[in-house]
Amino acid sequence: MKKGLSGLSRRDSIKAAAMAFAAAAIAPRLAFADEKAVAAEIKKLYGDKKMAPGKIKLDVPEIAENGLVVPVNVEVESPMTDADYVKAVHVFADGNPQPGVVSYQFTPACGKASAATRMRLAQTQDVICIAEMSNGDLYSAKANVKVTIGGCGG
Repeated sequence: MKKGLSGLSRRDSIKAAAMAFAAAAIAPRLAFADEKAVAAEIKKLYGDKKMAPGKIKLDVPEIAENGLVVPVNVEVESPMTDADYVKAVHVFADGNPQPGVVSYQFTPACGKASAATRMRLAQTQDVICIAEMSNGDLYSAKANVKVTIGGCGG
């Protein structure tokens, strides 16, 4: 049996390469966040503070044919005055490697609490949005985005 420079036979080298490839393919799937990870991130920011529905318009597609560029538009109802404005908006995804996707900070000078971006979604999952108001109130919205593979469902 012929040995290579590494001291492994050709067959052993191929086996090792196949195992490394399989581990690399499986590892990202194991590292995805879940509902618990998102809840832990939100708890880190706001503790056990109660969140109310409403005030947030979270616009994401129901079906994303390309998970690499999923549009996300967020708008929060607020007069945006010195006395009453949106302080921050946080977007989370419960199926991505990192649960926190993006955070926006607002001031009354913004005039409107809205933002748009594109994000990468690794799989079908929920997108969660939390809005923090200047008086400390919290609002939340959630939407499920189905990510298809090649536009064929998945």
